[in-house]
Amino acid sequence: MKHLPIALCSLIVCFFSSILITSIEAEEVQYQFFGRHMVAQYYDCNVEALNNTKQLAETMKQATIVSGAHLLQAIDYAFEPCGFTMILLLSESHASIHTYPEHKACFIDFFTCGHNCSAEKFDAVLRNYLQPKRVVSDIKERK
Repeated sequence: MKHLPIALCSLIVCFFSSILITSIEAEEVQYQFFGRHMVAQYYDCNVEALNNTKQLAETMKQATIVSGAHLLQAIDYAFEPCGFTMILLLSESHASIHTYPEHKACFIDFFTCGHNCSAEKFDAVLRNYLQPKRVVSDIKERK
């Protein structure tokens, strides 16, 4: 009877290991080792839009949905007297924004794994809201 707990523990470890391996294999099929990473700087943005942190946070979430990504969690912080940072944890990776209203500008980052998300759609939603007059952006494929 002394060895029953050890045998039971071994069985439980084997069972959960097989579930974990199956889960990892399923993720590898869904999220291949491929990603797209968009980084952008928006200049001469609508200052009211940059300062409306509540609406900006909603716009970031909406851009995520429109892109085809899946939002897991969002965290944000408003600086005094101005400025806003938001990071969105996605099933596919992450998105972020850092605003500088005093310069009418912000930095955008959007990285997703796999082929199912559109950085261009994410970017279009944000551009529509922030109305930058000048944008510098780049999308890199990562593999």
